[in-house]
Amino acid sequence: MKQCLWPQSSELMQAYHDREWCRPSRDDRYIFEMLTLEGAQAGLSWSIVLRKREAYQDAFHHFDIGYCAGLSDADLENIKENHNVIKHLTKLQSVRTNAKAALEIQNEFGSLADFLWKFVDFEPVVNEWENDTQMPAESPLSIRLSKELKKRGFKFVGPVTTYSFLQAIGMVDDHIKSCSFHTFNRSK
Repeated sequence: MKQCLWPQSSELMQAYHDREWCRPSRDDRYIFEMLTLEGAQAGLSWSIVLRKREAYQDAFHHFDIGYCAGLSDADLENIKENHNVIKHLTKLQSVRTNAKAALEIQNEFGSLADFLWKFVDFEPVVNEWENDTQMPAESPLSIRLSKELKKRGFKFVGPVTTYSFLQAIGMVDDHIKSCSFHTFNRSK
């Protein structure tokens, strides 16, 4: 069976593709982790972010949203200086900003997952691409969600980043149709 080509550059990328990418998640911590990591990726490659993932998990207490919302400027500076994360201070500050916005959403909707998944009527969008080149960088869904997230105070959530985020948490399945990890092939 023909597999997606994009993850074949490294074992780390392949493991992420095989175990996580496009698999539906409704776990707020995992969703917040993916939102953070996708935002950190802006302008960089996903492989760089994946190599730093453990450092992010350590620095941000496994993406505990309440913890991240309470980080001080000194805490963020300490993370920048003493953890193997991407050293872009504005991206690090966005973790706190986004955590505060996520807490507001949890208070309003019960969970971050419920808020997000309502954009797809609680069912993943399953695409049927023949090859990786057909996969878009953004979609009407990512544009709509990006606007809503920005309106609610989130940072580093442009339409392209948001599209990658939708893939990361499985709201969109963009495995190529012949990939053994595509929704329709996993269910066989």
